Amino acid sequence: MEVLGIDIGGSGVKGAPVDIEAGEFTQERLRIPTPRPAEPGPVAEVVAEIVAHFGWTGPVGVTFPGVVMDGVVRTAVNLHPSWVGVNAAELFGGASVLNDADAAGLAEMTFGKGRGERGTVLMLTFGTGIGSALFVDGTLVPNTELGHLELHGKDAEQRASDRAREEHDLGWHEWAKRVREYLKHVEMLFSPSLIIIGGGVSKKADKFLPHLHLDTPVIPAELENQAGIVGAARAAARSSGQPDSDSAMSES
Repeated sequence: MEVLGIDIGGSGVKGAPVDIEAGEFTQERLRIPTPRPAEPGPVAEVVAEIVAHFGWTGPVGVTFPGVVMDGVVRTAVNLHPSWVGVNAAELFGGASVLNDADAAGLAEMTFGKGRGERGTVLMLTFGTGIGSALFVDGTLVPNTELGHLELHGKDAEQRASDRAREEHDLGWHEWAKRVREYLKHVEMLFSPSLIIIGGGVSKKADKFLPHLHLDTPVIPAELENQAGIVGAARAAARSSGQPDSDSAMSES
């Protein structure tokens, strides 16, 4: 079965049809820059453009960079404050909507490095911000938003996100020091058995992972930056009652 997955990010909105049994794109991904300002109306137009591009009429899953509860947006730190309180599921024409890092985590736990992992597994995505997806024995604890933990008096993502690396012109080794400080804090709070690093930086893991010395194993995501789209499609398939791939985990 194919389902359209759309991943809304701070810099781009990406979408592709996904084979939810294999966790793979069935057509080339389409990326459109995120509108500025990233208000609900313009972003909804981009989502509709992606749907139209693929001529899609079936289930659609959409990720959102913030807390989403029953399709309603509760936070939108990296988009626009006007999103708060918006029923995104209705805005996107009845799509299944979930937190972007949660979607990436679901994909990685089903098709990637997290498959079959028990205990406490933490997926962290580094991009415009820092997203988090927390799993306990394969069950998702939704909307954790651990990128907003406080470090040095500010949100951790303001110091350790990939955007912070670019804005402060940090070398990979220097940035890795900040990431390690953040991960040590998370490690202290949750004692995870595994930390998976996702987002765009996962494609360059060799540049910074060797500098991240923790007690917890830290590995790059297998699905890299495709995980959000795959996870969105998988979530939409489940919410529509369609069978998906055999998985070692379940959603809360």
